[in-house]
Amino acid sequence: MQLVVARIGRAHGIKGEVTVEVRTDEPELRLGPGAVLATEPASTGPLTIETGRVHSGRLLLRFEGVRDRTAAEALRNTLLIAEVDPADLPEDPEEFYDHQLMDLDVVLADGTEIGRIAEITHLPSQDLFIVERPDGTEVMIPFVEEIVAEIDLEEQRAVITPPPGLIDESEAVVVSTRDEEAETAEDGSSQAGSGDAGKDV
Repeated sequence: MQLVVARIGRAHGIKGEVTVEVRTDEPELRLGPGAVLATEPASTGPLTIETGRVHSGRLLLRFEGVRDRTAAEALRNTLLIAEVDPADLPEDPEEFYDHQLMDLDVVLADGTEIGRIAEITHLPSQDLFIVERPDGTEVMIPFVEEIVAEIDLEEQRAVITPPPGLIDESEAVVVSTRDEEAETAEDGSSQAGSGDAGKDV
């Protein structure tokens, strides 16, 4: 089975390094020195990783035969694809490969259908499920323990317990600056709205 494990970003420096957008939970395994990866478009590969390092929170890779900024920039937006045995599973039972999560039904604890996982985005701080709803719209669900309560591969579903406003924006409680100023004027204090479900994603 072929899985997209990264997307090449911009060139870094003048010696052929590139930034990569990691799309795997196991970059040390899939994107380590010596790894040979297929590419999309296929004409740019296969690529063999020569070195890798983390700089300012971003993974930088250098590929064999890529020695300058011009060659590195030519690889921009190329997808890196690893060959993975479908039977392989992460060592940690709480971790999952992207292909295990794709197309899972996303439901609330009471069984209410939200949609299906159409894409998984790997950010430096957390992973996001891009969930396609029955009406064709999309909603982003942070893949964190507080929100994703259960991944049931046997039943092919992900059970979520979203905070107010994550699924339905009309449920979010927004405290305006004017309201806060009024409260401050009345009692000399400022209080955040108890319904605020703000969470950086």
